Amino acid sequence: MSRSSNNSLSNDCTLVIMAKAPREGSVKTRLARDLPPSAVVDLYRCLLADTIALGKSLDGVQVVIMCPATDVSDLSLVAGPAVRVVAQTGDGLAAGLTSAFAQFATSDYRRIIAFNSDSPHLPRTVLQNAYEALVSCDLIVGPTDDGGYYLVGAKACYPELFVSTGMGTTNALGELLTRARSLELSIQFTDTFYDIDVSSDLSRLAAELEIAGGRAPRTAAWLKQWQLARGAVV
Repeated sequence: MSRSSNNSLSNDCTLVIMAKAPREGSVKTRLARDLPPSAVVDLYRCLLADTIALGKSLDGVQVVIMCPATDVSDLSLVAGPAVRVVAQTGDGLAAGLTSAFAQFATSDYRRIIAFNSDSPHLPRTVLQNAYEALVSCDLIVGPTDDGGYYLVGAKACYPELFVSTGMGTTNALGELLTRARSLELSIQFTDTFYDIDVSSDLSRLAAELEIAGGRAPRTAAWLKQWQLARGAVV
């Protein structure tokens, strides 16, 4: 994938952040095995805020949030007036992804990327290169190292692409690619990254942000406090 010669993209790109309201028991539930529920919510707020900031750092890209209808009011407060919050049609992540492309992929050749809400550690160039790839392919996918994916992009809506079966499993990426190939879509891939799901991922992220030069500042500050608190407990 070629790297853009500058930091701007043409104004036909939309980044749809797939999010939930920061409520206890609703977000990053696997982390709740090791962290108090209130800490999980605080972390998610930081991850989401930094992910929004990452999207807004891309010139020429419209940033919106897609979420369940019940979460629109709460997320509007978190996102602020500069970011539009849109209710998905139906329940679950598959319905949300379908809604993202149904709503924003229009006939005027818009490049849409649906992006998870907890990847502020992603280099901005990965998103830039993903949009560039969409000029010449039907589908761009960002794999995670646990068998899922952190982004998926297209220029059109393919209702058959996302189904609830398999979403969130270790074979989510494989199922997506199987459906994409059955639709005869051309596919390109971004770099592989990792999800923030368990406490070991927090340690990995903390080490990465320590040397990342100001990337994801809210999350980095939270992680420093978490490391201090964990050290005090140990």
